Amino acid sequence: MERYDLHCHSNVSDGTLTPAELVGRAAGRGVRRLALTDHDTVAGLDEAGRAAEQHGLELISGVELSTCWARRTIHVVGLGFDPDAPALHDGLARLAELRDERAERIAHSLDRAGIPGSLEGARAVARGPSLGRNHFARFLWRHLNLRHVGEVYRRYLVHNRPGYVHVAWPALEEAVGWIREAGGVAVLAHPGRYRLTKTKLRELIEAGQGAGMEAIEVASGRSSPAEIGWLADVARRHGLLASAGSDFHTHEQSWIDVGRLKPVPDDLPHVLGRVAVRH
Repeated sequence: MERYDLHCHSNVSDGTLTPAELVGRAAGRGVRRLALTDHDTVAGLDEAGRAAEQHGLELISGVELSTCWARRTIHVVGLGFDPDAPALHDGLARLAELRDERAERIAHSLDRAGIPGSLEGARAVARGPSLGRNHFARFLWRHLNLRHVGEVYRRYLVHNRPGYVHVAWPALEEAVGWIREAGGVAVLAHPGRYRLTKTKLRELIEAGQGAGMEAIEVASGRSSPAEIGWLADVARRHGLLASAGSDFHTHEQSWIDVGRLKPVPDDLPHVLGRVAVRH
């Protein structure tokens, strides 16, 4: 199969690359089909589309939505949708408001912990209007001179730490509905990271399928061969299409680079057969 990457990000939401820079990076690594899946925004798709034409690369419209299921934050990737569809447009506007509120609450919490200036610092990292936890993590990493960004998350941005705030994201079923109404395919993103029991994962998948979710991410940048095998079995049992993507955010993630995908088992029906290239 041709080289592809259905789950990677530009600096519109999370990283240090512009959409055009990300597309150029993908083309330079032999990727021929790419989906830009920024968190809770499609603002980078037009720029990415122009760059894809220049590089002769096929771009699939993408987004990674923050949702809530059973009081957990669950990410759902949308692929091959109409970015101008009304339901999705309204849903993204709602998510933008929630992200803005979260950023202010994170900054206030860090202020109380004796770390001032985090909101301005995160904005400087972001180079754009949408702020995520990753921007705060990168600011804290530089400001506190910690060894790596993972240490920042453990000390400041996870549950019961100073920079953690709970957000009531839209329900999983609602967000899947936005993608479906926009003509896209809904994919359960990186299911191995939620640390769910087999029973809970089955319940999550059944809830998503009930709303129209059609695919599951079988391989991502951090997947081990054992995890890919396990998730391939999950896809087979539930009749789900297989998706794969690097979940690349920034050039500093040398261990998770765009286009550096582990293979998905050949017997699985692939989501690429269900999504359209953006024109």
